[in-house]
Parts: sequence; C-alpha cells; structure tokens
Amino acid sequence: MGSNEALTRAQRSAVAELLRVSPVAEELGLRFAAAGFELHLVGGSVRDALLGRLGDDLDFTTNAHPDQTLEIVKGWAEAVWTTGAEFGTIGAARKGLRLEITTFRAEAYDGVSRNPIVRYGENLVEDLLRRDFTVNAMAVSLPGHIFCDPHGGLADLAARVLRTPGRPEDSFADDPLRMLRAARFASQLRFTVDQATLDAMRSMASDLRRITAERVREEFTKLMTGADPLVGLRMLVETGLAAVFLPEVVNLQLEVDEHAQHKDVYEHTLTVVSNVIGMESAGPDFVLRMAALMHDVGKPATKAIGPDGRVTFHHHEIVGARLTRQRMKALKYPKDVISEVTGLVELHLRFYGYGTGEWTDSAVRRYVTDAGPLLPRLHKLVRSDVTTHNRRKAARLAADYDGIEERIARLAEEEDLARIRPDLDGNEIMAFLGIPPGPAVGRAWRHLKELRLERGQLTRAQAEDELLRWARAEGLR
Repeated sequence: MGSNEALTRAQRSAVAELLRVSPVAEELGLRFAAAGFELHLVGGSVRDALLGRLGDDLDFTTNAHPDQTLEIVKGWAEAVWTTGAEFGTIGAARKGLRLEITTFRAEAYDGVSRNPIVRYGENLVEDLLRRDFTVNAMAVSLPGHIFCDPHGGLADLAARVLRTPGRPEDSFADDPLRMLRAARFASQLRFTVDQATLDAMRSMASDLRRITAERVREEFTKLMTGADPLVGLRMLVETGLAAVFLPEVVNLQLEVDEHAQHKDVYEHTLTVVSNVIGMESAGPDFVLRMAALMHDVGKPATKAIGPDGRVTFHHHEIVGARLTRQRMKALKYPKDVISEVTGLVELHLRFYGYGTGEWTDSAVRRYVTDAGPLLPRLHKLVRSDVTTHNRRKAARLAADYDGIEERIARLAEEEDLARIRPDLDGNEIMAFLGIPPGPAVGRAWRHLKELRLERGQLTRAQAEDELLRWARAEGLR
C-alpha cells in the first residue's frame, strides 16, 4: 500500500471514528434515516475533522426540506431556530453542540444582486459542486459513514491548497465573496491558493462590489483574527480585492517611510501587525490588529518633503484616525469597535518625544486618561511600531517606553489614574457656588478636571479655593 493510500484510509477512518463517538451526530442521522431522508456531515465540519480540529459547530446537508427537518428535530433538539429557513437552513442545539442542517442546494446568482437565488438541489453531488472550495466539498453520510469526495478535496487538504470544485470564474461569478473567503482561509488555515484561482481573483476583483458591506466585514474580520493574517492581507492587496473595500492600505505602497527602513510604509505596517500578534496573550485581538493595520493610513495625505529632502508625515495620526473611522463605518462595524480602533490610531504617536525629558507628571496623567481602558493595547501598539533596524535606536525607544510605564505605575500607586475625576463632583460644585444645574456646572467640572490632571490631587480646601477663583473670573460670584 502506498503512503498516499495509507494516509487517505487513515483520514477517512478518523472521520468515521469521530462520528461514531459523537452520539449527537449519530442520533440525528438515525432520525433522518427513519424519516426516509439522507443526512451528511459536510463542508467545513468534514475539513476540520480531517485536520483534527472539529469544534462544537456542525454543518449537515439533507434532501429533507426545512419544514420536514423541523419535524424531525422536534422534541429531540434542546433549541431550534429558523432564521435561515428562507435559505434552506434550520438550526438546532443538542448537548452543547450547534447544528445547522441545510437542504441540498443548487443556488445561483444573477450576476447583479447581492444575494443568492436559492434553488433546492436533487442530490449530494450537485450540492457539493456549488460549494466554495474542494476542501469544503467533502461529506460523510450518517449513519452509514460513507465518505464522498467527488472533487479531490482530500488530496487538496493534504497539499494544503485551495481550489474551486469547478472553474473559479464560474464559482466567483456565482458568489464574489468567495474570493475574499480564499484569502480568509489562507489566513486561518495557512493554506496556499492555486494559480488558476488566484488569476481569477485578480481578473474579477471588482465583482466584490456586488457584495454587501456586512458580508465583506464578516469575512475580513475572520481573516484578521486568523493564524496568519499577513498572508491573507498580502493576497487581498496583490489580487486587487483590497482596493475595493480597503484602499487606504493599498495606498501605503506608494509612500516611503521617513527613516527609509522599509521598502514602503505598507511593509512597515505589515511588520507592525506581525509585532502586535506576537504580543497578544489571550488569543486574537481584532481591535489591536486593526489599529496596527490602520495606524499609518494617514501618511499618504500628509506626506511632505522638507528643504533637507527629509520626508515627513506631520499629524498623520489625526488624519489616519479620521480615515479609519470612515472606512470602518462603511464596513458597518459596531460603534464601540470603531471608537476603540480609531482611539488607538490617534494616540499611537503621543509617546514620541517622551525621551527628550519634557513629559511632566501632568503629561503622564493625560496620556493615561486619554487612553482610558485602551492603555494596555496602546502600550503594545506603540512598542510594536518600533521597527527600525538601528539596534541602538530601538533599544533607546524601548528604554524610553519602559520609563513611561514605570512612571505610570508610580503615579498609579499615589493616585487612582484609572479614575481621575475632579476633586469636587457636580453636586458639590452646585452647593458650594449656590448655582442650579446647567452649563456652568459642566464648565466648572471641566476646569477642576484640568487642574486635577495638571497638579494632581488637591485637598478639598484647595479645590474650593480654585473653584471660587474660577467662578469670580466667570462672573458667577
């Protein structure tokens, strides 16, 4: 027996064994069989089982229609949802597993609309043909455990390559999002994409405009939180897909950084993304990775060349934060995620200049206060942004940042930096000045907050003296 044949048999046996020891999948298969229908574990579930990473989400396909599937799982499933019923999918939960059961499909797109025209298929082979990649076009029947691989997905899985079941041009014409999914799988699974598929991605990149922002956002987020997002990002840029929904990153290729340490700002940016990934301690952090990707997108618009020929990008962090906000809004990211990413982009240069010795305790307090809960991520982003090949300069910057973190820790022992507030609250301000609620109270509060940042904690008597001095200057006393 050849090594490839042995590998194939071992992998098929592994899938069968996983199913055999999974009572939920086996029970479900028996229920469908008793009702006269087929059931197959399919797609990513089979792929992940073969890769030894089968999770708690299982995908099935069947010749039963959604209403028939509902009847089969009724009384057996612990929960059922029908949000995908119009696309032929019924969801169910059982013993901690999430199951999605979809009727055989032979869907098509009209080349204009953003959603598929769903048509139920007649058999498993037809269903597998419409799937995105061969590694996702394998199935295992239940309860029979018969392995079905009509498009060579097992061989592609062994070679770690992504290829479409049919012509890639036909597949991408049906659903252009599959081009973005190719880059996402390259990121998540560390797979390569075969040449014919890459060529089709390049020639059809503009078709991605047919896809809703929400669907693009979901795929891109998965790419960014994959095991190796740099592979996916390079693929997006090289195929032209990034130009459709993330042109700010593509534009970075046009700018040489001011220290001439990288081929261009684009390469520097990818290095920063890689650096922040290396500093993660609790799994993928999309906010931090996205901030690293976008931190320099303001450079093209702020590029200037001085009399000495030196290239500068003054205030690119401000412009970059604005561009980042616009792009993430266009991709329909939640407001809180947008705020966190743009906050990091805007703050990432604040540290520079600290090493000159000009930072007072007041400046450190403002740094901490402005960063707020983003401070731990800001520490990582700033450190990751140091990509110079000059070892002496890199060591100096690292030492400078060690210094600021030590000062933050010292001040935190003396003051509660995470909760800096004025020494008098709104009610105390109104009582002391004898004024009703209104704009004047807010102005007084902000004045005391500035004093708190500038001078540290005041005694109550000091705060009242400062408040009285302010009120007189404002004509309130």
